[in-house]
Amino acid sequence: MKIIKDEKKELEIEITGESHSLCNALRTVLMEDKNVESAAYVIDHPIIGQPRLYIKAKNPRQSLKKAAKTLQKRCGEFKKLVESA
Repeated sequence: MKIIKDEKKELEIEITGESHSLCNALRTVLMEDKNVESAAYVIDHPIIGQPRLYIKAKNPRQSLKKAAKTLQKRCGEFKKLVESA
């Protein structure tokens, strides 16, 4: 992960080696946070491009950490459901 822009209410990061799967999941969870004004990502080139995630929030770093923990928890719950089926 590489920080491109880090300001008080805006954060832009490049997530190396990831695709739409992680970025879209993070974006979705971020938008559930009432402190997040906007969250989006872009991949400039579909084959060789690295995704860049943009977050505008009261505290974008804190919101990103919270979203990552929430996503990790949900993935664990999903894994348990699949394994128990």
